[in-house]
Amino acid sequence: QVQLVESGGGLVQPGGSLRLSCAASGSILSINAMGWYRQAAGEQRELVARITSGGNTKYADSMKDRFTISRDNAKNTVSLQMNSLKPEDTAVYYCYANVKDRALRTSNYWGQGTQVTVSS
Repeated sequence: QVQLVESGGGLVQPGGSLRLSCAASGSILSINAMGWYRQAAGEQRELVARITSGGNTKYADSMKDRFTISRDNAKNTVSLQMNSLKPEDTAVYYCYANVKDRALRTSNYWGQGTQVTVSS
């Protein structure tokens, strides 16, 4: 199995910043894409950002000028730097990874989620 563990969530004032991190561990041969989704209360889960093993990135339009995703392939980690946070960014943020495990199976894995609350 593969586990993803997020950290870095919390309470921040509007305009502030947070950095989320996610570490993957377990029976990992390689990780293709890694990224972040978020889900606000009562709403659909949506893509925040993703990054491939080659460093190509994709962001949701509402976040592309404020958030930056990065990864360390050697450490199997991905981070999300969030700046200029707005109350509408309040959500549970989930890390995901598309993983080829050591049995050569490719699957998507998800972290447990970390709460980000933007409020004055």
